[in-house]
Amino acid sequence: MIATRLSDADFHRFQSLIYKEAGIHLSESKRALLAGRLGKRLRALQIAEFPEYLRHVERSADEMTRMLDVVTTNETRFFREQKQFDHLRDQVIPQWLADAEDGLRRREVRVWSAGCSTGEEPYSLAMMLMAGLGAAWDIRILATDLSTRVLDIATAGVWSIEKSAHIPEPYLKAFMLRGGGSQHGKMKAGREIRSVIRFARLNLHDEAYGVDGPFDLILCRNVLIYFDAASRRGVIDRLIDHLAPGGSLLIGHAETLHGITTRVRSVVPTVYRKDDER
Repeated sequence: MIATRLSDADFHRFQSLIYKEAGIHLSESKRALLAGRLGKRLRALQIAEFPEYLRHVERSADEMTRMLDVVTTNETRFFREQKQFDHLRDQVIPQWLADAEDGLRRREVRVWSAGCSTGEEPYSLAMMLMAGLGAAWDIRILATDLSTRVLDIATAGVWSIEKSAHIPEPYLKAFMLRGGGSQHGKMKAGREIRSVIRFARLNLHDEAYGVDGPFDLILCRNVLIYFDAASRRGVIDRLIDHLAPGGSLLIGHAETLHGITTRVRSVVPTVYRKDDER
């Protein structure tokens, strides 16, 4: 019989471990959700009790990764939070083009999708940037997530055709392929947009990120809500360290940087700009 309920002691042990490893704070209200998700791993490993599974996790780096995979929530869609994409299209991209024309910047752009989930965000960015900037620009997008499971999906770049409902028609025709045969009812990211994205596993709770920068644009949307105040402050500080002067940082609609940092200023809701180091 596989355990289905987490005792107070077991919940607090997992709560502490998940916070230590990923900076994710699970409130008491998440206890049943955690038990249900960890139960999948118990069944897969034929482990009967949560304490035994905890010992297994602490001994196995691979299982630690798998545990964090099932704990994290990965809700996303193409062009999610449309107002932010409108801002990029109408304000940011035209400024990049003007600066390049005036010789103030190279025709290259570096973007980081931090918390990319199953890939809809970085592929949305790739479509918009390639359409808006043109072939003369060198576009590179780094897409990272804590979960190896969602990174596998993102790297494959194949989704249900229903996902196409959120993609503007011109982008859909230019950059997506409709599946046939065994891929009927699916769509696949075309080679052009796949070529500009690199996927990698990264834990935002780590003290050092080991990524190349600086980035002209960083998106870390709907990720901060899982951190407590101390972890949130650390993550934002490290992200800003990797943001180029004049670069933009985008966060989720339910998030704010008020009281967290003064190193970036608000441009429009959920969009911040780094003018210089203070």
